[in-house]
Formats: sequence, structure tokens, C-alpha cells
Amino acid sequence: MNEIIEGFRTAIELIITLNPEVIEISIKSIIISLSATLIASFIAIPTGSLITFSEFRGKQALVNIIQTLYALPTVLVGLFVFLLISRAGPFGFMRLLFTPEGMVIAQTVLILPILIGLTISSLKGIDTTILDALRSLGATKMQFLRSVVSEARYAIMAAVVLGFGRAISEVGAAIMIGGNIRGHTRVLTTAISLETSMGNIAVSIALGIILLLIALVINLLLAIVQNR
Repeated sequence: MNEIIEGFRTAIELIITLNPEVIEISIKSIIISLSATLIASFIAIPTGSLITFSEFRGKQALVNIIQTLYALPTVLVGLFVFLLISRAGPFGFMRLLFTPEGMVIAQTVLILPILIGLTISSLKGIDTTILDALRSLGATKMQFLRSVVSEARYAIMAAVVLGFGRAISEVGAAIMIGGNIRGHTRVLTTAISLETSMGNIAVSIALGIILLLIALVINLLLAIVQNR
């Protein structure tokens, strides 16, 4: 119990004093996860739209596979990306291993199935009368997709926030790809793992609280946008 109280006290102290290392780790965590979320969104939203409104053989099987990948283990993603960007891998020449860019790639791969699947679910929930109206007005395929995405924008925004939360909270791929290098690839989750292994429980709790605060701020911003 004392460790928990000390953790809260340490968290408040680190935030109020704007501890340089904590601020650096927090900013790096946000930048890496936000970059991965934006890249994944640019891929997932068009892909999910095309899957939803296209008819092809094996469509339901593809959707089932995408939904199965929601539970993709982070260490498995880390292993997959590691094999691709390691020195012996096909993209080893790009020297992405143990870099923030490599971590962005890993997080993008991790949250991509979630964003595609939730985009499909969001678009399936649109009233069929709206879809019929767009078709009867002679909308082109691009106009149709743009309109339906706009109609489901709040649900899609919620999916994007969920993807961001999944990205910023993962630790397995971050350690495997980033290496937890101080001042270079260390983020909140890997710092928490390191501090816990060193027995610095109070600092771990403090970093965990900061991570939760970041998630809270992102969700509050989404709520504000949705209310408007």
C-alpha cells in the first residue's frame, strides 16, 4: 500500500517538476504511437470501405481473418517485423532495427487489423436508406465511399482512438524492435518494464499514471469533437 501511495506522490512530483527524462519519454511515446495510428488509418479506412461495399468470393472469410487478428500478440508482431528489418532480413539495408521508425512500423502492423475491422463494422451500421439515396443520385464510387465514411465518421474516430490506445500501451514489439535504448527508443511502456525489473516500483507506478493520463486526454478530446 505504501508503494502505491509513494507512486502517486512520485507521479505528481515528476509531472509538476516537468522531469526532463519523463517528458522526453512521454513525448516520444506520443509521437511514435500517433505516427503509427495515422499511417494505419490512411491504409485501414479506404481498405475497410472497399471490403464493405465490394462483393467478391471469400469476403466473409477475409473479414473473419481480420477480426481474428484483433488479438494478435504484440511479441508475434515484434518477431515478424524483426525478421523483416534485421540485418539478415529483406529490408535490413534500411537499418530500421532499434530505431523509432522501426517501432512505428511494428505498431502500424499491430493496429492495422483493428482499424480495418472496426471500419467495416462502422460502415455496416449505416442506414440502408442513405446508401440507396447515394446510389439513386448517381454518385461515383469515390463520391459514394467519401459520403459513407463521412456518415460513419464518429464511429471511425472512436476506432482510431482505440487503435492509438492499443499502440501506446503495447510493450512486446516496442522492446524487440526498439531495444529500449535510453534517449533514443525508450517509451513509457518499456520504461515501466525496466523500472519494475529494477525494483523501482514507485517510478513504475508514476509512469503508469502518466500513461493513463495521456489516454484520458485523448479520449476527452474525442468526446469534445463528438459533442460538437
